[in-house]
Amino acid sequence: MLPINRLQNFIAQHRLFNAGNKILLAVSGGKDSVLMAYLFKAFRIDIGIAHCNFNLRVDEAQRDEYFVKMLANSLDVPFYVTHFDTKKYAAENKISTQMAARDLRYNWFEEIRSTAGYDYIALAQHQNDALETMLINLVRGTGISGLHGILPKRGRLIRPLLFLNREEINQLVDDNKFDFVEDSSNLSSDYVRNKLRLNVIPHLRDINPNLENTFNDNIKRFAEIETFLKLQVKQIAEEIVVEKADAAYISLSKIRSLNPQKLLLFELLKRYGFTESVIEEIINSLDKQSGIKFFSTSHQATINREDLVISKLDFEIYSHKIIHLNDAVFDYNNYQFELAFSEEVKFERIEQKIFVDKAVLQFPLVLRTWQNGDKFMPLGMNGFKKLSDFFIDEKVPLHLKTSIPILVNGNGEIIWITGMRQDNRYKLTNSTKKVAIFELKNY
Repeated sequence: MLPINRLQNFIAQHRLFNAGNKILLAVSGGKDSVLMAYLFKAFRIDIGIAHCNFNLRVDEAQRDEYFVKMLANSLDVPFYVTHFDTKKYAAENKISTQMAARDLRYNWFEEIRSTAGYDYIALAQHQNDALETMLINLVRGTGISGLHGILPKRGRLIRPLLFLNREEINQLVDDNKFDFVEDSSNLSSDYVRNKLRLNVIPHLRDINPNLENTFNDNIKRFAEIETFLKLQVKQIAEEIVVEKADAAYISLSKIRSLNPQKLLLFELLKRYGFTESVIEEIINSLDKQSGIKFFSTSHQATINREDLVISKLDFEIYSHKIIHLNDAVFDYNNYQFELAFSEEVKFERIEQKIFVDKAVLQFPLVLRTWQNGDKFMPLGMNGFKKLSDFFIDEKVPLHLKTSIPILVNGNGEIIWITGMRQDNRYKLTNSTKKVAIFELKNY
């Protein structure tokens, strides 16, 4: 007996979709997705089945693809399949294999959904997946949104099996004698999720045998807290954020009065891409001089007299890399840099290294390319020089001057034309107590 009524109630409770909608099911061939396929077929919903072959486990991958194809045929529903070179994609984008597989499958699911006329994409994640996701977020660090784990519905993605836990799914598959395929990687402790599943959660269940239901209740509470927080932040934003044609303005005095300050400022600036560490740096700089800049991947925030001014970066012209105090190694385009600190006040005359008085640095720093109007004070000089003139004097080819990384302080001043010349204002002095050492490792 399949839990059709429970599925129907869950769909209605979370408004996952409407009668008459077409649903694309993501089916791997494992117990979870196989059960989802049979449930939806029994519920008489217009469905199609999509399967990704990631070419990671050659023999198993071919077996899984064939199994899911036969399942679709037996259910008499459309079948869609694609093949990915997952490892190549991961290497090209410098991400993990798991992240590569995630990006590839979600992009392809959306492509099938939109071109084949489906309304939603159904994923077979269940209560244990939500529990594991929540624990992963807690271990890695998370905001309030990470505490609700997996939501039943987000955009075009729905998760209709979140009313079931893994034990219930196993029992339903056994009782109904459904065939399935087992992914051998699920038994490996090489992946974070599997480590939690195999080594951590069993101990938590010893403490609380009703673990899944407890976490499911917690997830609901956290989701409600997030909704409440969003409503509060929206109201605060309407009161203190002034949107103008050129930028958004927030009074520094109103930022100082926020309580809790860090949480609310993070939520206010999150839509501009600012991270939690940058928010902390902004708060620590509220009483410093005007001109200090902070960057996200899409915006910059500038302390300008009595306001924090947030403006959009022009990425069609410039690209930026944000450098934080604790970044020991960082990449920018094809360059790699190292940052270290030393109590020993000394320097070397090496073009690939600069030695800077740490006290004059205002984090976060920025790596970017040349901009019109850039000027700096070359080491050994007391006057300013346009960067364009410096490049001409140094006989830098025109096609190269737009790719040379330039290290910029948080106050907007140039620190280093990397690999070429340091700014005189950032040299070591008799009052230097700690040295920041920047090194260009490869270029």
